[in-house]
Amino acid sequence: MTAVHRPVLLDEVLAWLDPRPGGIFVDATAGAGGHSAAIAERVGPEGRVIGFDRDPMMLDFARNRSEGLPVTLVHSAYDRLGEELETLGIAQVDGILADLGFASDQMDTSSRGFSFQREGPLDMRFDPSQPITAATLVNERSADELTSLFRDLGDEPRARAIADRIVERRRRAPITTTDELASLIRGIPGTRRDRIDPSTRVFQALRIAVNDELAILDRFLAAAPDRLRIGGRFVVISFHSLEDERVKTAFRDDDRLRPLTRKPVIAGDRELRQNPRARSAKLRAAERM
Repeated sequence: MTAVHRPVLLDEVLAWLDPRPGGIFVDATAGAGGHSAAIAERVGPEGRVIGFDRDPMMLDFARNRSEGLPVTLVHSAYDRLGEELETLGIAQVDGILADLGFASDQMDTSSRGFSFQREGPLDMRFDPSQPITAATLVNERSADELTSLFRDLGDEPRARAIADRIVERRRRAPITTTDELASLIRGIPGTRRDRIDPSTRVFQALRIAVNDELAILDRFLAAAPDRLRIGGRFVVISFHSLEDERVKTAFRDDDRLRPLTRKPVIAGDRELRQNPRARSAKLRAAERM
């Protein structure tokens, strides 16, 4: 299997994470394996990279990308970092990376249901073994619950109108596909197509809720510093304000960490020309005290 996903801010990740020969590093969100492979090439055969991911499809991509390199892949959510490292007999590591974005391969696979641009089941699960899908939320949550979800996780200004329309529509038949939901949102009177598709914020909110992304991130930010050696680096790439604010606060307020980046590091013009999806990426780095 060959992934199309490009690892974002790769040069910046290597600069701030500073992997060196013989080091042990964690890629908490291995994805297609681009970051893991680049780190593994730096640490060499005496080092080790532990890559975590909840998505079996992405682990297959990462396994192919890291063949022949000192990379160990683990099917697990990254908030279980401590338990999984203990299972591997690793007490502490030299650096931890988390790229919180989801991969182009996930977005572009219609059967995963992440994108309103491709017809597919309303799924959005990173781990297909989990029971809750986006269709579950859309068809079972009350109008009030959906309003809060779209407003709080998607910053959607028309949250109530969208929630009411969903409840009205599902009385006739369940909403089961990405096209059905996107068409419903686009058909609400007053909805405009400006810079982004009207469905963008709702799909973001559903994906975050289905995968419990913010709670997992909070647990990870609280636990990860204890797994770092003194002087070890902690690098996180976020893609929206709900993530970035949590990372900024954790790096600033955690006595175990010293922030290294005063402002978030963003992609340069050259990377943006090659990979427009890097436009939202913000990298922050800290060091274990």
